[in-house]
Amino acid sequence: MNFELEKLVRCNISKLIPYSSARHEFIGEASVYLDANENSFGSPLKENFNRYPDPLQWQLKLELSKIKEVSLENIFIGNGSDEVIDLAYRIFCNPGKDNVIICPPTYGMYEVSANINDVEIKKVILKENFQLDVDGILNATDENTKIIFICSPNNPTANNMSRNDIEKLLTNFAGMVIIDEAYINFSTQKTYIQELTSYENLIVMQSLSKAWGLASLRLGLAFASLQVIELFNKVKPPYNINKASQQFAIEALQNTLQVKEWVKQILEQREFLKRQLLNFSFVKKVYESEANFLLVKVEDAGDLYNYLEANKIIVRNRSREVLCDNCLRITVGTPEENLELIKILNTYD
Repeated sequence: MNFELEKLVRCNISKLIPYSSARHEFIGEASVYLDANENSFGSPLKENFNRYPDPLQWQLKLELSKIKEVSLENIFIGNGSDEVIDLAYRIFCNPGKDNVIICPPTYGMYEVSANINDVEIKKVILKENFQLDVDGILNATDENTKIIFICSPNNPTANNMSRNDIEKLLTNFAGMVIIDEAYINFSTQKTYIQELTSYENLIVMQSLSKAWGLASLRLGLAFASLQVIELFNKVKPPYNINKASQQFAIEALQNTLQVKEWVKQILEQREFLKRQLLNFSFVKKVYESEANFLLVKVEDAGDLYNYLEANKIIVRNRSREVLCDNCLRITVGTPEENLELIKILNTYD
C-alpha cells in the first residue's frame, strides 16, 4: 500500500487560502486591542466574552496533550465529533465522485454527513459477531474510496473491533482510516493514538461528551499527523470553539481522578444492570459491552420501549438497524436510575 496524502486531498482544498482572523494574525498579549471590531466596552455578563477566543485552542490542547500523551500539533478540536466528520468529507471527498465505507450497524452521522456532502456511501455490514468484514471492506474499495469509518467501541453494538482487523485495513488501504473512539474510556482496549507514528493514514476521533461529562459543550477531538491536522485547521471556521467551552474544558481536565472514579462506577453499574436484565424472561440477550451502554435483545422492542416511555424512562430503540432486530440500547445510569429502570421492568407484563 502506497499512501500519498497529497493525492487524497481535494484539489480546491489543497489550493485553499484559509481565512485569516485577527487572532490568527496577532498571537500574544497587548494592552489595547483594536483589530477585530469587537465591543471594547465588554459584555453584559460577569465574565467578559467580548473578545474572540483563541482560534486554535492552544491552552486546551496543552492540557489534552498531557492526558493523551501526544504532541499539541497532533490534536484538532471540533465543535463536537460531528464537525470532525464533516470536515473529513470536505477535505478528502469530491462531491458526486468519491465514496467512503461504513460498517453498519454503526454511528449514524457518518452516513448523514456523507449525504449532506453528496458523497457516496458503501455499506459493508458487520459479521454476525459484530466484527469487521475485512475482506468485504477491501473488496468494496476502488480508486475513489477516500475514507473507511470504524467505530470502536462500536455504537450501538458496544464491542471493540479486532486490532488485527483494523491494522490490516490500515496497512492495505491507501485512503484515510478514521477510528471513532468516543467510548474508549470504558473499554479494555488501548487507544490507537499511540499508533499515529506507525500509520500516516490514521485519524483517531475521541470525545469529551462521554466519560468527561461535557456533552453540552460540544467538544470532539481528532488526533492525526501534523499534515492532516494542518488540513483540518485550514478548512475549519476561524472560531469553531467558543471561549466558554474552552474555559470549562480546561477546568474539567484538572479533575482526572474524579473522571476515573465515575468510569469505575459506570463499569460496576454496567455489570449490575446486565445481571439484573438477564433475570427477565422477555430479555433474550444482553450483548457484551465495552462502552457505557448495553445493547439488549428483547421479545418486542417497540412494545417495551413504549412501556418505558409511558413510565418516563427513555431508552433507544435500535430495531431499525441491521443486525439489531428487537434491540434496545440502554445507557448505564446512576445507581438510583438503574434501580428505577429495574423497578419499572418488574411491572412489565
